[in-house]
Amino acid sequence: MADAYDVIVIGAGPGGYVTAIRAAQLGFRTAVVEREHLGGICLNWGCIPTKALLRSAEIYHYLQHPADYGLTIEGQVGFDPAAVVKRSRGVSQQLATGVGFLLKKNKVDVIWGQANVPRPGEVVVGPPKPDAAQPQNPPPKGTLGQGTYRAKHIIVATGARPRVLPGIEPDGRLIWTYFEAMVPKAFPKSLIVMGSGAIGIEFASFYRTMGTDVTVIEVLPQILPVEDAEIAALARKRFEKQGITFLTSTKVTQVRKGTDDVTATVEDAKGARQEIRAERLISAVGVVGNVEGIGLEKLGVQFERGLVKIDQFGRTGVEGLYAIGDVAGPPMLAHKAEHEGTVCVEAIAGRHPHPIEKAMIPGCTYCQPQVASVGMTEAKAREAGFELKIGRFPFAGNGKAIALGEPDGMVKTIFDAKSGKLIGAHMVGAEVTELIQGYVVAMNLETTEEELMHTVFPHPTLSEMMHESVLDAYGQVIHK
Repeated sequence: MADAYDVIVIGAGPGGYVTAIRAAQLGFRTAVVEREHLGGICLNWGCIPTKALLRSAEIYHYLQHPADYGLTIEGQVGFDPAAVVKRSRGVSQQLATGVGFLLKKNKVDVIWGQANVPRPGEVVVGPPKPDAAQPQNPPPKGTLGQGTYRAKHIIVATGARPRVLPGIEPDGRLIWTYFEAMVPKAFPKSLIVMGSGAIGIEFASFYRTMGTDVTVIEVLPQILPVEDAEIAALARKRFEKQGITFLTSTKVTQVRKGTDDVTATVEDAKGARQEIRAERLISAVGVVGNVEGIGLEKLGVQFERGLVKIDQFGRTGVEGLYAIGDVAGPPMLAHKAEHEGTVCVEAIAGRHPHPIEKAMIPGCTYCQPQVASVGMTEAKAREAGFELKIGRFPFAGNGKAIALGEPDGMVKTIFDAKSGKLIGAHMVGAEVTELIQGYVVAMNLETTEEELMHTVFPHPTLSEMMHESVLDAYGQVIHK
């Protein structure tokens, strides 16, 4: 029997490694088991590398419009797909190395391999599965080997993987998941994107900026389905102006592969069908939790919609077994996983943490324009029976936005008319993913409209629009 630990975390993604580090900080002897790559999908194949790609696209966009800023560029502006991808992979590698350093610094042991939990308090680590999505080989230096390990507390943080639809299985060549979409050998001339959630829209935005002809197919009536309808409509207009084609209330019924292209048969809500041909297709229709192969079913763990069912502190109902992050349910976001893991391990330590409030978790989509939100949409707030006061402020009324050459966008705030409580905030436009946290802090402090109205925002900044939107909700807006 190998070493015993206080806490073993299965999975070294954002939720897992943060949980492990916090456990070590609390004095627990801690290990983390990882089969593929430190940092998980987010750092290696999701959040971070996509932002690096989108940054390259953003700069390329500006280089194509120098006259808008009184500048000239001699010669043709171009790009090297291999160099763009190399930069993205380099950013991920740098941060993955950093995760290893942080774990070592905090005296967290890394055990390399596939974990199985045959019984509470025991983890058997075998060789990594040969079908692991993107294995890191060889494993980082200093990792422990396969064997049986014991721990009083076992936290499952195994994340999620792309959902696969029958008949539209990714093949790595013509039909892509986000893995292949991030490392293309060349950018396709035409692309079909199935799904208009954050992943689908980010890739649609990236490839369109790089010159690809993009068609997005969404089964629901609205793109960015979880966002406020008004914000999503504004974003759609901007995307369409850039040349992206959207087919909403439309489903893909069949995909036929050619020699070097695909043909998708689609059907709209009225039953009308058409065929769309493109060089590549990205399937971005959601993710599913990595619940298999761990032994959870045999232990009596309960599942809900294919995900581990937990209480507000990550407890599964099986003594000493917990789950956090994507494998434990939506919202499937790295920052949710990190905080959920912290709450879980602090509860184990008897610190009585506040349960995570999912309504106050911000969502960000890093397309161009960016989209960010927290709290209830207008539709959800009305369904909940709130009497509302709603404020809106356009980017076109903000001095900093005009100076930046970014006059398209809007900030929308939603208040409970009876109490003045801020219950939702929604944005579309430049840098809104950086702005949204101001409203997140405000909501966590249970702020009211009066407190926000009396907050002094610096000038000239984009954040002034946050103030003006609040003023607009109460008939006191200045610059609109």
